[in-house]
Amino acid sequence: MKQKHNILLTFVFMAISISSAQAQNPECLTRLSIYVEHVKVKNYEAAYEPWKKVYETCPGLNKANFYYGEKILEYKIDQATETDKDQYIQELFALYERSISYFPTKFTEAGVTIDQALLLYKHKKASEAQLYTMLDKVFKEDQSNFKNPKALYLYFSSLVNLHKAGEKDLQEVFDTYDDLTEKIEEEHKKLANIITQLLPKEASGTLTTKEKKQLKAANINSESYGKITTGIEAKLGALADCDNLIPLYQKNYDTKKDNITWIKRAVGRMFDKNCTDDPLFRKLFETQIALEPSSEAYFYGGTLKQKDGDYSGAIADFNKAGDLESDLYRKSKIFYKAAVMIRQNNKIKARSYARKAIIANPSNGKAYLLIASLYANSANDCGSTPFEKRALYWKAAEMAQKAGQVEPALRNKAKQFAANCNAKAPSKEMIFNSGMTGKLLNFDCWVGGSVTVPNL
Repeated sequence: MKQKHNILLTFVFMAISISSAQAQNPECLTRLSIYVEHVKVKNYEAAYEPWKKVYETCPGLNKANFYYGEKILEYKIDQATETDKDQYIQELFALYERSISYFPTKFTEAGVTIDQALLLYKHKKASEAQLYTMLDKVFKEDQSNFKNPKALYLYFSSLVNLHKAGEKDLQEVFDTYDDLTEKIEEEHKKLANIITQLLPKEASGTLTTKEKKQLKAANINSESYGKITTGIEAKLGALADCDNLIPLYQKNYDTKKDNITWIKRAVGRMFDKNCTDDPLFRKLFETQIALEPSSEAYFYGGTLKQKDGDYSGAIADFNKAGDLESDLYRKSKIFYKAAVMIRQNNKIKARSYARKAIIANPSNGKAYLLIASLYANSANDCGSTPFEKRALYWKAAEMAQKAGQVEPALRNKAKQFAANCNAKAPSKEMIFNSGMTGKLLNFDCWVGGSVTVPNL
């Protein structure tokens, strides 16, 4: 029922789908007009009775019966006494159910079930098992329409709780986690494409009204997915630590060793959880590269070579991984991970990989943040005076601010990082004494480039 992933709800007033009998009912039309006017000024109490008459008599007259009906009933639930609350909850639950019957092109089975599950969860009217069963069914049957971030988190959270209660095994938790992260990545890619296309037009001030709404929605949704990703990771928590992963994968290896999906997910999770020192990681990796010598496999090979001290071999594998990957979003992730792996050994190469990550996906804010941290950590290595050394923090702050612009999910983290950098940058007194106010300051160290010293 809630469009734009439960974040932006746009009511298209008077987009009418009318049966001839209902269209000829003047009483319904009059009451429709009355309750819509009340809803427009958020007078839901006054809207309830005329809405109910139209909804019961002419439900297919206008989809506002369902869009506005949801708002009206949510208000009634919030205002009701405990005695009356159940009545309105049941009305709203039934409204979701009926919506798809009257407007099947506007509402989906997944959307209806999600709304019902969230309603039951909010008012504690269903068990963990009931919520999981509802959401699991539609996620598996209609994943393309399962986009609500809150529902994605509830789906996973209920499963983890059932596992902790001994009702679901750990492998199911991991399988669902992988399915969910792939789904979220898919949505992130779509949003990243929108943001990448529209940011230059925003900077030049040429966005149309429609494009402004699109960019706003993409920013909000991207930030929401980022928060949900963090929540899902936190919910998984210690269940995915090495002490749990290693024995589980050892137990299942013989029966799963020919299943490339299982192998890839096992290798990926062990890498993400820093279980790469265990011999099982190498065994799984070697199985993966034998089954499918993909970009991911070469990336993991690079990490193993780096651990073995083969730095040039690691770089070669990282490059191979990037060259093999045709999906720009995943290519960007590979280059970013490569940058993270080598940042302690080679700042210049790490920045090069981070830049490649940005070229592949201009919305990769993590890559900008990584460059910002490389600059901030090099402050004492650039310049000959305290002013010149500390000026590098301005350049780091610029990179951090860029991260927040291109990836809304990182906005708060990027803002905090930039603020910390600016706090370490030259003070007003240092700027005044330097005589560099408003001038360009070049960096002669590995960082290169320049910054404009702020005006006082």
